[in-house]
Amino acid sequence: MKVELAQHHTYPLLIRTSFPSIAMVLITSVYSIVDGFFVSRFAGKTGFAAVNLIWPAIMLLATFGEMVGSGGAALVAKTKGQGHADEADRIFTMLVRFAILVGLVLGVLFYFLTPSVAHLLGADNDMMDDCTAYGRICMLGMPFFVLQMAFQSFYMAAERPQLGTAMSITCGIINIALDALLVWHMQLGVSGAAWATVIAQAVGGIFPVVYFSSKSLNRGSLHLLRHSPFNRSHIAKACTNGLSEYVSGISMSIVSMSYNLQLMRLLGQDGVAAYGILMYICFAYAAIFIGYNLALTPIIGYHYGADSLHEQRSLLRKSLVLIGIAGLIMTVSAELLSAPLARLFVGYDPSLTALTTHAIRLYMPCFLICGWNMFASALFTGLQNGVVSAVAAFARSLLFELGCVWLLPVLIGTDGIWVAVNVAEVLTLLLCTWLLVRYAPQLVHRAPHSTPSL
Repeated sequence: MKVELAQHHTYPLLIRTSFPSIAMVLITSVYSIVDGFFVSRFAGKTGFAAVNLIWPAIMLLATFGEMVGSGGAALVAKTKGQGHADEADRIFTMLVRFAILVGLVLGVLFYFLTPSVAHLLGADNDMMDDCTAYGRICMLGMPFFVLQMAFQSFYMAAERPQLGTAMSITCGIINIALDALLVWHMQLGVSGAAWATVIAQAVGGIFPVVYFSSKSLNRGSLHLLRHSPFNRSHIAKACTNGLSEYVSGISMSIVSMSYNLQLMRLLGQDGVAAYGILMYICFAYAAIFIGYNLALTPIIGYHYGADSLHEQRSLLRKSLVLIGIAGLIMTVSAELLSAPLARLFVGYDPSLTALTTHAIRLYMPCFLICGWNMFASALFTGLQNGVVSAVAAFARSLLFELGCVWLLPVLIGTDGIWVAVNVAEVLTLLLCTWLLVRYAPQLVHRAPHSTPSL
């Protein structure tokens, strides 16, 4: 299915349009989930805790690709909406080259810093070797991971979201098969899990470069050119547009590190393991909102470039309804499935299973409202207002939640760490409502004689 950015989006079309991106992000989240499952079951609780301790640092680096992709896709879509297809190709090519370069630099630098990072994150002597092994192997694949994250958005800008879904499915299957081979059959532990992830990421990063460079394979609306010199203004604009996604990503990593530090202090390895399982569930659930936003940001950017205010209002209104329904379904399902999900990962340890079930039930109500907060940030990215988008993302993912993680356990005990996210999401919703009214009044106040389509 080829997606036309310019068309009017009804509810059914919005669902069909966003589904490939949702599936793509959901399957990408399989990497860490599958690694965690195999490590927990076949390498033990210590290795499982080690993987979850170092993973936020890995994601902190890879999120750079999400920033370039999300902000760049909005810029490319706007350029296409203005009728400049050749310029869109040049910007696209330049940003892909930029992502590769930065991925290489980050991978080399943090390969040598991995032991120090693990120590700072609170790894004890039992966990240090596993943290270092997993982290260093993942650094070897960092350029591929950055590319894969960037192309999650560029697939939509190229009007080929189903290609991204197909690649995510392929990479997910590769990851699962290699985990089964390396971790279960060959008993390579966390190192085997890391190699499984890196190989899958390499496929996901290299394929789109080959595809979009080939005239015979790619008959879409975006092409990688042989030459496209770096343009500082375009790089700056793409990074500014995608700043909210980067801030959200690094904030989530910093918050995860803070959770792990607090949990190591309060509950030890069991706390880190329980939080790791909780994050696997959140990765899968949040993928629905992230994928929806990846699909909508280029569409909003296109209509912003085409000055189609009625369609922008329609997208806002319909998105709020769809996200609200999805959030309710997610929250109810998480509450009902909390015990089975805990047993799936750590059923071999009754006390850890009970702790994890309790944590899920306290944490997951945040999904009633977090989707709206995430969409507000994506909306401003599409409107080319990266600063406001970043403010919303920063407040949600870092300022409010980080404060609650450190403050609430002092006030109400250990349970405070599990409910911190709920308090943070409520505060963020109030902020995002104000930002929408203040910085996008044309979307919330109907102009005279306007007749936004339903």
